[in-house]
Amino acid sequence: MTAAGSDWGDWLPRAVEDASPDTLAVWYLGCNGFILKASDGTTVYIDPYLGIGDPPRTVRMIPVPFDPEDVEEADAVFGTHEHIDHVHGPSQAPILENTGADYYTSDSGHDVIAEQDWTGEWDVSEDQLEEIEEGDTIELGELTVHVEPANDPDAIHPVSLVFEHEAGTFFHGGDARPGEFEQVGETYDIDVGVLAFGAVGNIPDKETGEDVRTRWYSDENMIVEAANELQLDTLVPSHWDMWKGMTTEPTVLHNHAASFDYPETLEVVEIGDRFDL
Repeated sequence: MTAAGSDWGDWLPRAVEDASPDTLAVWYLGCNGFILKASDGTTVYIDPYLGIGDPPRTVRMIPVPFDPEDVEEADAVFGTHEHIDHVHGPSQAPILENTGADYYTSDSGHDVIAEQDWTGEWDVSEDQLEEIEEGDTIELGELTVHVEPANDPDAIHPVSLVFEHEAGTFFHGGDARPGEFEQVGETYDIDVGVLAFGAVGNIPDKETGEDVRTRWYSDENMIVEAANELQLDTLVPSHWDMWKGMTTEPTVLHNHAASFDYPETLEVVEIGDRFDL
C-alpha cells in the first residue's frame, strides 16, 4: 500500500505555499480531495488521496497531483470517513511527518489508522491524531470547523464538515447522499458546498471478482436534493472524475438543477483548479 509518484512534480504544493489569498482559497485535488488556505496562511487538507486504487476493481483515472513528501506547510488534515480514498496512510501520514499537522477523523477512520499503523510506519505521534464526532467545533487560525452528520450508507461513521471564515462558508459532505443535511442547511449560510457525484457501474466483487452492479455517491437527482437540503449558493460536484467505470459528466447538473431553488450556481472544477470564496 503506497502513494503513487506525482505526475506533476511539486508545482501544486509550491503554488499553495506561495499563495497569499485575500479571502479563502480552495484547490481541488481530484477524487474528493481539497486544500483550503485562509488569508492568515492557515492551510487545511481534506481527504487528499494519492493512491491508484486497487486495480482491476478500482482504477484511478486522473493524475496524482503531488507527492505527500513535498508538502511543507499544513496545519490540519481531515478524513471524512474510513474508506481508503479518504483515510490513507501513504497519502496523508507523510504530510503529518513533514509539517506537524494534526489529523482529524471519526472513530471508524481511527480504526483504519490503527490497522495501517501510522505511528509505527511513519513518524506520527498519537498527539497528532484527533477523533471527531458530530457536534464538535475546532478552531484553526481564521477557520472555525464544525463537524456535522452525513448520510453515507457505504460508510461506518461518516461526517460532514463546515468551514467558517470571514469571507464565507465552505461545506464538504464527504461521499454523503441526501437525508441528513436539512438541519445543516438551516444552521449555516453555506456559500460553497462540495458533494460527491457518481454513477452506477459494474465493479468487480472483492471476493469473487465477478462484476456487480454498484451505485457510488449521489446521482443527478440525489445531488440536487442534497444541495436543496443544504440551501447551497454554489454547488461544486466532486468524485465524478476518479474511478474507471464510475466517471460521469458534471455539466448535466445544470439541467437537473434548473427548476429548483438550490443550488443558485453550479461550479465545475477539474483537478488542480483553484477558486476563491
